[in-house]
Amino acid sequence: MRTPLRFLPLILLLAMPGCAGIGGVPSSRATSTAPYVVVLGIAQDGGYPQAGTRPGDAWDAERRRLVASLAIVDPASGARWLIEATPDFREQLHLLDRIAPADGVPGLTGILLTHAHVGHYAGLVHLGHEVIGARDVPVYAMPRMHEFLSTNGPWDQLVRFRNIELRRLEDGAATRLNDRISVTPFLVPHRDEYSETVGFRIQGPTRTVVFLPDVDKWERWDEWGVRIEDVVTGADVAWLDGTFYADGEIPGRDMAQIPHPFIVETMRRFADAPPEVRAKVRFIHLNRTNPAMWEDSEARRAMERAGLRVAEPLERVGL
Repeated sequence: MRTPLRFLPLILLLAMPGCAGIGGVPSSRATSTAPYVVVLGIAQDGGYPQAGTRPGDAWDAERRRLVASLAIVDPASGARWLIEATPDFREQLHLLDRIAPADGVPGLTGILLTHAHVGHYAGLVHLGHEVIGARDVPVYAMPRMHEFLSTNGPWDQLVRFRNIELRRLEDGAATRLNDRISVTPFLVPHRDEYSETVGFRIQGPTRTVVFLPDVDKWERWDEWGVRIEDVVTGADVAWLDGTFYADGEIPGRDMAQIPHPFIVETMRRFADAPPEVRAKVRFIHLNRTNPAMWEDSEARRAMERAGLRVAEPLERVGL
């Protein structure tokens, strides 16, 4: 069931912790011990509305969209991991505390990072001594990302002050988060100015999901010998890069300079796939210009007629 606009994250911040599940996400009193993934944001790095947006309807609270992020929760152990530390870290940590309360601050068992673009790691600043003053929060990063955080300020200060503890990931190597959940990073082509870029395959006791918020055109990944159709087929749910709906979406800019798979291109790639495969796709990381962000848009209706979906804030998928 689709999450109504009135139940968007800003409104949810005020929800009573004992209320019934909202948008498919159970309240903190849920008794299931099965691990799960929950969506904490669906927007591109700048969120919605972005900085610089002029006063108008975009600033209505019900239209707020947080930056793309997932949380992995294991109720049996109380463990919680964030995938990405976004500029909306404060709000997303608060949402996670509502969904799955934990002891301590920030109460995170770890953070996993995909790459060094601002919407994916800038939230680490909240762990520093100016804000939380966290202690040894594990931050999982690929080799170049590990080096970037270790040798560039202000991130190296987080390492020196032991606010974070960097842990190295390797392409294609599974990292066990605990005895029930593992995460495997996989390299993808993208604009890698400061780090490599990865997606994550998250495996639980019964299901596997994929998180891939940023990638260049699918054809570039084809050249690496990897087809997105095969990646989706091998998962139960796949959150995929849906940054832009179609070419020409940003007037006056050559969109070839900011390559992402247009949603219409992904729709064509999956046009002949079985319905059960198309139903696995959830588009995430939507730019402020993307009409598919909104339920009442023709873009959203066309996409759903094709059997694909947009990720919903706070949707939950069991592992």
